Amino acid sequence: MPLINVKNLDNSLKEIQSQGKKPEKILIGYKAYGELMNDRKFSDEVTGSAMDPNKRKYKNIKIKVTQDSYQLEIKSSSKSDTHL
Repeated sequence: MPLINVKNLDNSLKEIQSQGKKPEKILIGYKAYGELMNDRKFSDEVTGSAMDPNKRKYKNIKIKVTQDSYQLEIKSSSKSDTHL
């Protein structure tokens, strides 16, 4: 089982931004999402971003929960993807 936590997600987002790319969407597997929601900081920001679970965001980046259990992928504006 992969190690998924908010610190790794934040570091990946910073890395993408340091490369001059703009993160547009975070694809999160449903089990990974459950683990991230156990972190209070992540949970408060995501649940406070929208009433509709399909429109939630983290750091103003759209979140898409997928059926891949532990997927964690960041789509960026430069047509390249970052897998964690």
